[in-house]
Amino acid sequence: MTIRVLLADDQAMIRASLRIILEDQPDITVVAEAGDGVEAIEQARRTNPDVCLVDVQMPRLDGIEVARALAGAPTRVVMVTTFDLDEYVYGALRRGAAGFVLKDAGPRLLVEAVRAAYAGDALISPSITLRLLRHLADREARAAARAPASPLSARETEIVEAVARGCTNREIADEFFLSLSTVKGHVSGIMDKLGVRNRVEIVAWAWENHLIDTD
Repeated sequence: MTIRVLLADDQAMIRASLRIILEDQPDITVVAEAGDGVEAIEQARRTNPDVCLVDVQMPRLDGIEVARALAGAPTRVVMVTTFDLDEYVYGALRRGAAGFVLKDAGPRLLVEAVRAAYAGDALISPSITLRLLRHLADREARAAARAPASPLSARETEIVEAVARGCTNREIADEFFLSLSTVKGHVSGIMDKLGVRNRVEIVAWAWENHLIDTD
């Protein structure tokens, strides 16, 4: 199945470069482009892409507002930016964005981010993952760690730790000798228990509860 992508960036040259990278893949096609946040929302609602690659800083509406507007829709939003210290990253991910990729991360990571979002995973550029997660941990440290609605099973805890290490569903399935559908079921159940919306928030919860090494 072809992954349908919308590109939203206020620089035409950036959009052209992203289009070339993505359409070089046999399973990805760009169905629309937008030069600002308002147009991105309009185009997304008109064309129903599977994934939107959205620049964080755009005219009229920024990437956070685009992610907020499209929250709950089948379309998955991946944030793309030049700045690894962008102050909007945390807010975008908390509003349901399915990843965060730097523009200079390279073609391979960009393509992986699109495929991960399409598969229901979230991918963050490795160069900012540690800094971002520390920010998440610091932000939540002032409040008590959130307890799950019901206790996690031993298997669920193992899967949370694997997600926090950056493992995909396929890698988790291989590690624990489970079927892919079983892993997806576990991840869905974990999100329900923790009251979170995506894998990024599972990782944040793992940091808050010291399931992974914060050093």
